[in-house]
Amino acid sequence: MRPKVVLFGDSITRESFSKGGWGAALAHHFSRTADVVLRGYNGYNTRWALKGANRAMHGTCADGEHPLVLTVFFGANDASLPDRSSGFQHVPLDEYQSNLRSIISFFKERWPTTKFLLITPPPIDEDGRRRNPFGGNLSGLSERTNTCTGAYARACIAVATEYNIPVIDIWSKMQQFSGWEKSFLCDGLHFTASGNGILFEEVVAKFKEMGVSIDNLPIDLPLFDKLDSYDPLKVAFAS
Repeated sequence: MRPKVVLFGDSITRESFSKGGWGAALAHHFSRTADVVLRGYNGYNTRWALKGANRAMHGTCADGEHPLVLTVFFGANDASLPDRSSGFQHVPLDEYQSNLRSIISFFKERWPTTKFLLITPPPIDEDGRRRNPFGGNLSGLSERTNTCTGAYARACIAVATEYNIPVIDIWSKMQQFSGWEKSFLCDGLHFTASGNGILFEEVVAKFKEMGVSIDNLPIDLPLFDKLDSYDPLKVAFAS
């Protein structure tokens, strides 16, 4: 049975299987070696993700099977400002950390052999959020700020360090590039194709550090150019 890579997160994970998405790119990358399973829930924060974690993972694996890797990518909604249009999604910083700990503990107990990868929330382009307001935002103010989201990114890194779990600091990574605001974010929050590409490269590199690579994962059927051209069925499909 092929190993599973499960992506658990909010809308940035849910949209990762769209055209040019980082999840779709992962599925293509591992197309002969692992199945990439999408569990993305738009608008969710860690409070709701923790509450729904058990139900969300129903059917992802057969009985007794553990995913090879689980990515946990929440925080963009937790970091919504409590007094603005997305305030109902806001989770205080200390609770965000506590929820991440509980999510990790839940899955460690459920799948003790699974490898974990945390991903911080991405940076916020506040101009992009003002131009693409959420719901009935009439204030003209961004419902998120990059400074506030940066605090959640650092909190995510702290939890990863506490549990000795790999983490991708996509908040810092994207801001290393000039013009990241419009190059990587289509609406101040969600990813463009270039933004998806950055995260895909980071995930593949981090997976490799974790020992998860197409170089060391077996393929389930032989490559066609390895078949006996005179009798392809002779060895390749022997039971």
